Amino acid sequence: MFRPIFHLAFPVQNLEESKDFYVTTFGAKVGRVRDKWCDIFLFEGQITLHERPSEVLPIGEHGVRHWGAVLAWDDWEALADRLNEMRIQFKVKPNVSFVGTDAEQAKMLLSDPSGNAIEVKAYKNLSVALSIEDFQKCSPTVT
Repeated sequence: MFRPIFHLAFPVQNLEESKDFYVTTFGAKVGRVRDKWCDIFLFEGQITLHERPSEVLPIGEHGVRHWGAVLAWDDWEALADRLNEMRIQFKVKPNVSFVGTDAEQAKMLLSDPSGNAIEVKAYKNLSVALSIEDFQKCSPTVT
């Protein structure tokens, strides 16, 4: 059965530099590549990077704009360790908050070379973010 694939597209300053960042940093797989755009597959989603420097916002104008993913706890920890070993510059270093409570969560925030913010989270108890019943209503393929 086909599972829906989340798709996101956004502008970048330099296509090759951005593509290399996602492949190197996150292990993304490259899909279609054209002159001024390419698809990458990451966190079970399709991201299209468009080389459109005039559409990239200056860092100070991003506000809360970001994209992100919620990973399994062990996967988040492994990624945080790997990114620390790579000496990635974080906007928010990998950290865990609400330790020992139902709301315990892990988070890190970094930017791609164009300043697009990426938040990667994990929850000890996923129902804190969205109850599994609500999640199943949104995505009936999840069991």
